Amino acid sequence: MSTPYRCWAEVDLDALRTNLAWLRHRVGPRVKIMTVVKADAYGHGLKQIAALLMQSGTDIFGVANLAEARAIRSVGRGWPILMLGACLPDEIETCVKDHVMPTISTLAEAQSFAAAAQKLRRSVEVHLKVDTGMGRLGAAPSDVLSIAHAIASSEALKLEGLFTHFSSAEDDAEFSAQQAAQFHSIIGQLAAAGITPPTIHANNSAAILHEPATTFDLVRPGLLVYGILPTGRRRLAPPLPELRPALSWHCRVALVKEIPKGTPLSYGHTFTAPRRMRVATLTAGYGDGYLRAGSDRSAVLLHGHRCTVLGRVTMDQMLVDVTRVPATQPGDVATLIGRQGAEEISATELATWFGTIPWEVLTAITHRVPRIYRGGSAA
Repeated sequence: MSTPYRCWAEVDLDALRTNLAWLRHRVGPRVKIMTVVKADAYGHGLKQIAALLMQSGTDIFGVANLAEARAIRSVGRGWPILMLGACLPDEIETCVKDHVMPTISTLAEAQSFAAAAQKLRRSVEVHLKVDTGMGRLGAAPSDVLSIAHAIASSEALKLEGLFTHFSSAEDDAEFSAQQAAQFHSIIGQLAAAGITPPTIHANNSAAILHEPATTFDLVRPGLLVYGILPTGRRRLAPPLPELRPALSWHCRVALVKEIPKGTPLSYGHTFTAPRRMRVATLTAGYGDGYLRAGSDRSAVLLHGHRCTVLGRVTMDQMLVDVTRVPATQPGDVATLIGRQGAEEISATELATWFGTIPWEVLTAITHRVPRIYRGGSAA
């Protein structure tokens, strides 16, 4: 394979289209889809992915901050954007000016947004979040009714949405049921008070798979959009979702050499050759996002074979055992995430080696790794 890159990621846009279509079929035509594109669209490239999702029928975007919202607006206007994180005090006016819907957790936040909207002579659509067990953001259930009343009585605010967030839908069915019951109770209390937000939502990727009873008006897939299942203790009944991982990650072989038995490798000499070996130096390291936690335990694909990482991963390079892959030579492509022949290394498997989760694996891939887009147009 001829490529000008030393380390790069490829993003399959057709896979993203397929995944979004599967999600649409899963939740039905009456349920809106908020695609979560935080953290550079989970490492896939925010502007390019936002453009593709606009073309493919997403209804709304979920972001973590205002910079992400501006990046989306630079690609295309007209799509609603919900800021899933809390606005800092000095961001409130900017949020109003940029027509980004804020998440409200407290009465003080609602009052601050009302004041900013009145100052700017605008109205603001807000989403009130209920903390049913995540603990980060959201109003306490006992405070929701009073905050909702304050929003509903304000001429500057419109209660566009009510939502909560499952903390462990992939792991804990009992706790998820408690969260769902509490949220249903809140919805009932508001309805009894004559407050009916037009958009109610709860389900993240894991809950889309495990908690269909809380689908409501909108779902918020993140990892599923990118073709990866959120794994946990709860098992899915077959058939499994027909999703395609959108991102693959590659580097190249820089050098191949023979080493004798007893040769120590890399920093700290955590690996010593137990026999004569053939070792390849690869052009990727933790500076590219390949976590040092993979030292001496992870693997890559070369010529369709798994090759174990030897010694510590360094900033720009790492070593792998190619003793059983004699065809390996400088310039060859090594796959860090993705498929070669019959073998595949998924982001989930890499996360297991790293002792982390696939979300971190994807978002850890650094900006010095170019993203190459295949399968259609993007921004």
